[in-house]
Amino acid sequence: MNTPRKRKAKGSKPKGYDADSIQTLEGMEAVRKRPGMYIGGTGSDGLSHLLWELIDNGVDEAAAGHADQIEVIFHKDGSLEVTDNGRGIPVGRHAGKKVSALEVVFTELHAGGKFGGGAYAASGGLHGVGASVVNALSHQLTVEVDREAHTHRLTFVEREPGRFKGEKFTPTHTLERLKKIPARRTGTRVRFWPDFEIFDPDATIDYDSARERAARMCFLVPGLRIKLADKRTGSTHKPEEFISTGGLSDLVEYLSAGENITDIIDISGMGTFEEKVPVDGRMQVVTRECQVDVAMRWVKGYEASVQSFVNTIPTSEGGTHLAGFERAMTRVVNDLLVLEAKKLRRLKDQGKVTRDDVQEGMVAAVKVTFPEPQFRGQTKQELGTPGVGAIVSKVVRAGVADWVQTTGKKSHVNALRDKVVNATITRVTQRQQRETMRQASSLGSTGMPDKLADCRSHNGNSELLIVEGDSAAGPAKAGRNSEIQAVLPIRGKIINAGKATMKQVLDNTEAAAIFTSLGAGSGVGFDLAACRYDRLVILADADVDGSHIRCLLLTLIHHYMKPLLEAGRVYVAMPPLFTVKETGKAGAKHFCYDEIERDRLVAELEAKGQNFTVGRNKGLGEMDVDELAFTTLEPASRVLRRVTVADAAEQQEAAEAFETLMGKEVEPRREFIINNSGLLDMDELDV
Repeated sequence: MNTPRKRKAKGSKPKGYDADSIQTLEGMEAVRKRPGMYIGGTGSDGLSHLLWELIDNGVDEAAAGHADQIEVIFHKDGSLEVTDNGRGIPVGRHAGKKVSALEVVFTELHAGGKFGGGAYAASGGLHGVGASVVNALSHQLTVEVDREAHTHRLTFVEREPGRFKGEKFTPTHTLERLKKIPARRTGTRVRFWPDFEIFDPDATIDYDSARERAARMCFLVPGLRIKLADKRTGSTHKPEEFISTGGLSDLVEYLSAGENITDIIDISGMGTFEEKVPVDGRMQVVTRECQVDVAMRWVKGYEASVQSFVNTIPTSEGGTHLAGFERAMTRVVNDLLVLEAKKLRRLKDQGKVTRDDVQEGMVAAVKVTFPEPQFRGQTKQELGTPGVGAIVSKVVRAGVADWVQTTGKKSHVNALRDKVVNATITRVTQRQQRETMRQASSLGSTGMPDKLADCRSHNGNSELLIVEGDSAAGPAKAGRNSEIQAVLPIRGKIINAGKATMKQVLDNTEAAAIFTSLGAGSGVGFDLAACRYDRLVILADADVDGSHIRCLLLTLIHHYMKPLLEAGRVYVAMPPLFTVKETGKAGAKHFCYDEIERDRLVAELEAKGQNFTVGRNKGLGEMDVDELAFTTLEPASRVLRRVTVADAAEQQEAAEAFETLMGKEVEPRREFIINNSGLLDMDELDV
């Protein structure tokens, strides 16, 4: 439907697009008008970025060898203070601006010592807006500089320079000289009060984030000491101090969680690249040197933790250096580490290792150091310098190849090879499983296992009964409530999921039947909400074989369907061990679940003079339909035990013990007997 245009009011004139429509934003006005362009936003992240800018300035001084200490203070009045013992910002008169260089740094965008003047060989970035942006977004800022045997101070109120005398602020460009100090003492102190006319009312700087940033900076500049103090009302944080001497290796050690597969691998190297930059107003090709430092290791977990840095700046969104690292790792692992892996050859075209396979369990830190880096965006979260990627790739390929072939421990190289191979197999198998599940879902009920006797209703109270063998399945199907109870028989002993690979588990017929019947997937992809049944109940014989099968089933559930356990939806039916039948017309039956209960009942019947017989129940398949229904199927009379995550975890040890003592392999059993023969009491032997 077309909407008619509104008539213009008589006499009104449209706003024209002419020369007066073109507006310019200069200096700090541009920052306040569009803060997101400079700090990413006006929330907590943007506010935190102001603090990071000042910390980074101090870290640049330390990286250049001019400072070894930074102090960060959260004050009670909401201000923040950053101090370093670097060279101190120059306080002399700036020739071009006719004011002090200190004032220029805090009032002019793109002003600083990082533009090829030689003050910094490599710094956090080329934007040069850090200090001035902090001032632009603060309602007050005070900077003190120790330099040239004096302490100098300049205060900004609403971005105007001046000084306080008592509570009165007087605008001036002249620095206030506070006191005389030893000539060797230098440094800079900046304290700022954020302007909450710009920032969101609930924006805050999280202490833990600052703590993490401080610790990480120390890893990047070995020997740098950073102190943190939180003086805000209600704070429980005690003053802390961070220092590292091992650099990136210490960072990887700090980030590592769980059992290690490899030692830390240190790689370093250098290369050169060319880029065009403006020199004296003209674009010229210059040659850059790039230092590459990498530390990494693998742990037994599955999560990857890869952090990248440019000079002293964390690049959370990566960039060309991280892309070069990932490209090199994937290539060298495929070409060298897993080249002869037989398990991957069986996968044919699908057996190519990917980046995610390599990074499973990887903990790594990648740092490049070179002059005048180019970032994509003022927040410096992604490196854009093109020539760096190829240098990183070359250095990493050479370093990893040397570790695999020469310097690495053979056991660690083999352990890494096994981990990468298993990760690749798991990924391929999971993809195949998803495809199988999609195919099965498209088939409707015909996608279920043939041996599954499904229930009619899956709404709120349904349960899947997993029974041991076809002999027990018959009575179970006959005695169940077919409205809400489904029966799935399994044959033989299911695979031990605690020792088998994911591919072996998914290829196992009985395990696949369980996954398909539940319809919720397996492993990390298990979706509890998609489960077709509200409870899973294990029915196994009350003998040693039944206990073994129960252990194997619970081990499978613990490893591949853990959310079922966490939700309390897994149960074990407790069939009676003994049936006591009274003789005579009444012929009452009593079911006992252990020897103690049997002996107590026998004593009671004998005291009454009642004749009876005691039978040992060999298996569910030998019970008649009524007995099985009464003892294991009917909710009102059966005994169920809910299984917890801890219970299921214990079953893996039990399953392995069964496999040792009762499995097909003779050698593990022989070793067990030899190792435990000293525990045997010879006097107890009936020989």
